[in-house]
Amino acid sequence: MIISRSRLAALLSLPLLSIAVAAPLAAAPPQQAAKPVALPGDGPEDAKLKQLFHESDERDLKLHPINALFRGDLRYADRLGDFFSDRQIAAERAASEADLRGLNTIDRTKLTPVDAIAYDVFRYSTERSIRGSQPDIVALTYVRPLDHFNGIQGFYPDIASGQGAAPFKTLLDYENNLKRNAQYAAQLDAAIARFREGMKTGVVQPKLTVRNMIEQFDNLIAQGVEGSTFYGPVKTFPAGISSADETRLRAAYAAQIRDVMIPAHQRMRDFLSGTYLAAARDSVGLSAMPGGAKLYDYLIEGSTTLPLKAEEVHQLGLSEVARILKEMEAQKVKVGFKGSLAEFFTFLRTDKQFQPSSAEQLRLGYEAIGRRIDTRIREQFSLIPRSKLEIRPVPAYKEKTDAGGSYQDGTVDGSRPGVFFYNTYDLPSRYMWEMETLFLHEAVPGHHFQVSLAAENEKLPAFMRFGGNTAYIEGWALYAETLWPELGLETDPYQRMGGLSDEMLRAMRLVVDTGIHAKGWSRDQSIKYMLDNSPMGKTDATAEVERYIAIPGQALAYKIGQLTILRCKAKAKAARGAKFDPRAFHAAVLDAGALPMPVLEKKIDDWIAASK
Repeated sequence: MIISRSRLAALLSLPLLSIAVAAPLAAAPPQQAAKPVALPGDGPEDAKLKQLFHESDERDLKLHPINALFRGDLRYADRLGDFFSDRQIAAERAASEADLRGLNTIDRTKLTPVDAIAYDVFRYSTERSIRGSQPDIVALTYVRPLDHFNGIQGFYPDIASGQGAAPFKTLLDYENNLKRNAQYAAQLDAAIARFREGMKTGVVQPKLTVRNMIEQFDNLIAQGVEGSTFYGPVKTFPAGISSADETRLRAAYAAQIRDVMIPAHQRMRDFLSGTYLAAARDSVGLSAMPGGAKLYDYLIEGSTTLPLKAEEVHQLGLSEVARILKEMEAQKVKVGFKGSLAEFFTFLRTDKQFQPSSAEQLRLGYEAIGRRIDTRIREQFSLIPRSKLEIRPVPAYKEKTDAGGSYQDGTVDGSRPGVFFYNTYDLPSRYMWEMETLFLHEAVPGHHFQVSLAAENEKLPAFMRFGGNTAYIEGWALYAETLWPELGLETDPYQRMGGLSDEMLRAMRLVVDTGIHAKGWSRDQSIKYMLDNSPMGKTDATAEVERYIAIPGQALAYKIGQLTILRCKAKAKAARGAKFDPRAFHAAVLDAGALPMPVLEKKIDDWIAASK
């Protein structure tokens, strides 16, 4: 969900949107990027800034055409983009340097308050992008081009499936998808070349990550031709496609899958298993990789937007774990459980009353939770997104390694809704006591509210409407979980345990992520820590730990962001007293898109001062 010129950040942020297209066939013209619009109070410096944002966004969409596709801008719909080449790295760095030069010509003191915030966010993200494209960071990131969590093989099949971000309304849409598919196959070959570079310098993925990727490619290959995710678009057609074109397209898609896609997957699979696996690391942490400690420092700051070090993050995590354990003890007493907390965790994991009997039961449960929240949401929020929300299971081809729940955003024009995905893999491990908190985080008022409200705010520049940072995006979603009392949820102590379990997960991430990448913790040691301190199941704990191994530092953002927002709220409550209005506070946090933590704190401090 985060738009970035950094290839690594781009892969971490690409949304996996999904909707069945049922719109009538129409020849829609390509959507042009909106020109800068002056707002009341704008002066000459504001106009210069908005023009800079517009020009930067146009460059960015050309460099990352897949981002345009997600936004419904079809000008570059026949292109997937270049993820791995030296030429792309140089172009991204040059674009960021041009943006920074332009920014330095603008007098921030003469900007409106809204544009001053935009200026600060743009400077932060641009300087960060330049840092990410420097040779020392490139040498540690681009040569590890895929992992099992964020690799192109994980997000692109969904885009091309006929159920994802790519539209299939016109004949041109189908032809553009064939072109993107061919480019995807070429990108896999380019990734192999990058992997080989890393083998020469010892900068390689862990064997665990490689084995997970091999399994992903095995799954894609095993689908065959007509069972392939890539065959999805030609299983049904919108009205207006002639029978002759339907026949031709089915043949073209089948031939491409057979002759291009499956061979590309097979080449990558064979390379990973026959060549790369032997060179991969036995260790799972970055500290055991050449340059790993420096890279981890870079990733911590990138994820949290704060200059934190691994040790202070680790200690913060330990203190949060201890606090939450005390609250869990209280819930254990409330339900009358007589054993230890560890035995209570085992009870929550194993008792049949907490295990769904079917995927349908999960769906109906989440729909009911959504209806309950709807009755109370306006007590806490004056800003309500226009975008609709759908509830769907995680696609089967990636459910084993996917999270228990996730959110993928829709389009501003409403043609594609936001989607809350729930995972039905290993159904007995999808505990019903975690459903309410998961919905708060992934759907309402978590990701669906934050992402949709930013995108719908036409007063913001595109990079703030459609971009962001993990600390804010995930910090907001974790903060949304704390609103359970106000929204009438978690009244059952078992559901409250689910809320504490989810908060514990984010606290344990501080401990485990830093443990793995700065302290040499093993995979099994990390899984055991999570099982010892929470009721989460082993399936989820394993997937979580393997995620931290694949994308170091990202999991730190959740708790850091949440604590920052809670700190801002506490200051606002202290300043406003009885006049504190949660709707006004939430609007102040949400009305400018995803901000770096220092910028958010400054914004809320200014809002508090103005409200006095």
